[in-house]
Amino acid sequence: MRAPRERREQPMSRQEAERRGHLAEALAAFSLQLRGYRILARRHRTRLGEIDLIVKRGALIAFVEVKARSDERAAIDAVSHTTATRIRSASDLWITAQMKRGVDLSRVSYRYDIVAIMPWRWPRHFADAF
Repeated sequence: MRAPRERREQPMSRQEAERRGHLAEALAAFSLQLRGYRILARRHRTRLGEIDLIVKRGALIAFVEVKARSDERAAIDAVSHTTATRIRSASDLWITAQMKRGVDLSRVSYRYDIVAIMPWRWPRHFADAF
């Protein structure tokens, strides 16, 4: 009797990965809205990179990186130092653009969060993650 073959995961196509990313971001946005956050921007692109979600609650603006992984640790580890630096730089450009438009952000605090999307589990929000 032959041993069963191990099932190998096929690499995702670019379109499939993008679709998965959109779904993960939509689920993350929905879960944050249920927690009282207002979505200011989704997939905000700058010349320095992209911010998945920009959300606001009270006098706090959070720049959120969404990661779809098999577990929480993998999601957190997927945000490298380089990724965190890129998101911070992109957020500086977003803040500058808001101030140029006349938005008063003098009494607002900023935070960098991660939302982990895992199979068959509710999204996990890690506030002030980096």
